[in-house]
Amino acid sequence: MAEGHPSQKRLEEQRNDLQLLNQVMRHDIRNDLQLIGAYAELLEEHVDEDGKEYLEVIKESTESATDLTTSARDLARVMLSTEQETRSVSLGAVLEQQLEEIRSGYPGAVIQVDGSLPNVEVTGNDMLGSVFRNLLSNAIQHNDKNPPKVTVSAAESEGFVEVRVADNGPGIPDAQKEEIFGKGEKGLESSGAGIGLYLVQSLIEGYDGEVWVEDRGDRPLPDDQSPPDGNPEGAVFVVTLPIAE
Repeated sequence: MAEGHPSQKRLEEQRNDLQLLNQVMRHDIRNDLQLIGAYAELLEEHVDEDGKEYLEVIKESTESATDLTTSARDLARVMLSTEQETRSVSLGAVLEQQLEEIRSGYPGAVIQVDGSLPNVEVTGNDMLGSVFRNLLSNAIQHNDKNPPKVTVSAAESEGFVEVRVADNGPGIPDAQKEEIFGKGEKGLESSGAGIGLYLVQSLIEGYDGEVWVEDRGDRPLPDDQSPPDGNPEGAVFVVTLPIAE
């Protein structure tokens, strides 16, 4: 396409607009949200019991909005990249870091690891953490149980690793399971869920992996095992990543 072509010029303008939006997300909006969160913490000792309930809503909404700005920032970064370069990444190190950050950000949630995390290198890049941050935070934010519980497990197979993020929430209707990763999908009744899951799918596809969602009871257990929570409810997000050569 010749330089100066209207379509090329429009594309450059769109990229500049996206870069500007990314800067606003990273700085202005995020800083304001962090300020709201900080003042909400300071108010805890100055409100009555009824006020604490409302204050908790403010804190949770601020945390959710902050996560949304992070997802939007990461998605803009992916969209601005001409191609997604990959390299060998330690899956265990990435998962450990994201688990630690989620535990810190959601102290009221129960987050556990089933078994041990495999010591294996997978195909990814420095944005692999965004995949698991979004899946873990979604499992907590869109959970109707008190406390919300999330269990992470991982297992190696021939040439790939499967990571499962299971929650005890309301689950996802079958009609939405294939559409939930769509751009702008609001199947989780949240403006933030769609962009985060779209980012997850975009990244995983760039790593030549797969991601899907299923019910916690979808997979049969061996005869000598019983479901960990009796009759388990909730959803399981499953990610497969190729083992790096």
